[in-house]
Amino acid sequence: MIQRLERQFAGRTLSLEVGRMAKLAHGSCLVQYGDTVVLCAVTAQDKPTHLPFFPLTVEYREKSYAAGKIPGGFFKREGRPGEKEILSARQIDRPIRPLFPDGFMHETQIACFILSADQENDADVLALLGASVALNMSKIPFSTLVASVRVARIKENWVVNPTFEQLQYSDVDIVVAGSEEALTMVEGAAVEVPESDVLEGLQVAQGAIQELCTLQKELLEGYSVPEMDWSPVEPDSELQKKVEDLALPRVTEALNLGDKEERHQAMATVTEEVVTTLTEQDDKYAEHAKDISEILRSIEKKTMRRQILDEGKRADGRGLDDIRQITSEVGVLPRTHGSALFTRGQTQALAVVTLGTSRDEQRIDSIDSREEITKSFMLHYNFPPFSVGEARPFRGTSRREVGHGNLAERAVQPLLPAYDEFPYTIRIVSDILESNGSSSMATVCGSSLALMDAGVPIKSSVAGVAMGLIKEGDEVAILTDILGLEDALGDMDFKVAGTLEGVTSIQMDIKIQGLTLEILTEALERAKKARIHILESMNDALVEARSDLSEFAPRIVSIEINPEKIGEIIGPKGKTIRAIQEESGATIDIDDSGVVKIAAVSGEAGTRAKEMIEAIVADPDIGRIYEGPVKNTTTFGAFIEIMPGTEGLCHISELQESRTERTEDVLKKGDITKVKLLSIDEKGRLRLSRKAALAEEEAAS
Repeated sequence: MIQRLERQFAGRTLSLEVGRMAKLAHGSCLVQYGDTVVLCAVTAQDKPTHLPFFPLTVEYREKSYAAGKIPGGFFKREGRPGEKEILSARQIDRPIRPLFPDGFMHETQIACFILSADQENDADVLALLGASVALNMSKIPFSTLVASVRVARIKENWVVNPTFEQLQYSDVDIVVAGSEEALTMVEGAAVEVPESDVLEGLQVAQGAIQELCTLQKELLEGYSVPEMDWSPVEPDSELQKKVEDLALPRVTEALNLGDKEERHQAMATVTEEVVTTLTEQDDKYAEHAKDISEILRSIEKKTMRRQILDEGKRADGRGLDDIRQITSEVGVLPRTHGSALFTRGQTQALAVVTLGTSRDEQRIDSIDSREEITKSFMLHYNFPPFSVGEARPFRGTSRREVGHGNLAERAVQPLLPAYDEFPYTIRIVSDILESNGSSSMATVCGSSLALMDAGVPIKSSVAGVAMGLIKEGDEVAILTDILGLEDALGDMDFKVAGTLEGVTSIQMDIKIQGLTLEILTEALERAKKARIHILESMNDALVEARSDLSEFAPRIVSIEINPEKIGEIIGPKGKTIRAIQEESGATIDIDDSGVVKIAAVSGEAGTRAKEMIEAIVADPDIGRIYEGPVKNTTTFGAFIEIMPGTEGLCHISELQESRTERTEDVLKKGDITKVKLLSIDEKGRLRLSRKAALAEEEAAS
């Protein structure tokens, strides 16, 4: 049975359709907004997996045909997901995952295909809407209607689901997901916007989300299937009681060890001793080591949460608002363009800046744009296994690394100078060397310091902090600068980055059904206080950008020329520009608009290249003395090249003061001589005089 609902939403037509496509999936929905179309299909395995976590995967895939394009590359077909696809998949996964029932361990997959892209409306927020419809109409035990919207502020007016063009004029760009009652995810960027303005945007988003949830209710009314047979995967109750009796005091003791590695080792010892004790009582428990570990983990979680709620004491002994000790160092690597080592507690990020030219820009072929997009600022985040004391294979970049890098990139981007003022391609690499919570925010802090160390004139320092939450019924505790343990066993990971002036990047993930705006308001206020403290600490290392670039960084000089003379600089088959680069040692990039960028590590090389280019494009100046080679001689004079590609005639009467019988008596082909430009006729012919140049030089001496 096909059901279709069509309504006006945020000024455009939104349609939801079920029952026509992908009918063998357990649930599917076709969403259309403008001419952007997304197909979302969900499936789940009939049996639970052996894995100790809920195996949910979300795939967000852009089809090139959606924008009338053929994929690039040798194979001419879509390959592994790009950065935009990964980030969009995470935006769907994070708000949906906590809404599945506890103990549901059946492998579940959500696939979102972008079938049509109108290059005006972003499909990412539509995909979560389609996924919600598909889940709620399926046999999968998921009963919460959710939706997401993008909110932007343009000229003090809030706009829901702005177009790509509108976003260019916005100072806030936030994706918000939630249900009718509460918010489940926030992700976005801003240009140093006060916390109160961010909250105002969240309120606008919540109203739009409620409207979308109402539309889903209307669509799915009477359209449902029986829920699949399943039962929560839970440990044996008898085993759980035995483990609790044996381990509870030991877990409490281990939990309060301040050092992460000591705590980990203590918990491993408790696990080993509990398994040994129970095996001595009955051999059957030897096969339950995995279940025992899970029970101990739940004991650790309950103990940590009750200790925070009852005593206000955290695992490392801090109070709820205390920030770990901070150490900031700059210039730690001798040959890089800029570097910083930022350490907060047991979390450490090494941030390194590299400056390049326009040739180093990233080029992105996206279905959201008609033309190839270039990107001159990149921030890459790496999370090696040794940072958490593990030995794992080094694979490709993980989705988590892509997401954390993007979050930090958004935090730093608004502080960078305009490209016209600082025409460099900037790449920051953040290598996490130690991790015990909030490594993405350490990346923001380290990147800010590294940029200043590199001499990049950023507007101000930027810092970030991760806020946590423990919520049991009406009991609520908000935590500042959370540990990895508090992230894993707590209810919220709320990252806020910004300057003294306001917020530049924000990301919120939760593990409960949703959060109210009251809790978010308090979390934002506490995050602001923490951010100010961190910025003051960072100032001890470096207050502002260095006055000069690293001696190893390229110097870029920009000059503007007449676009009609670009061909003269390039020369036949690039001969002229190659010669300039080889002779000077500089790198030259020419834009179609006539902007020429000269990059060289040596200042002398840049100056030499600039002089050579200016000589090529300069217009002849009447009355000026030039020096150049004799290109040809005739009975009536010599043709002399005064600038590359520009020749003039020095008549035989202008060669010297005395009478000249033969041109070759004074000048021969290949000779270098000085001449004065006397005039340019209406046909552009140049009249030169060697006699006048010699006389002027003699008079000057």
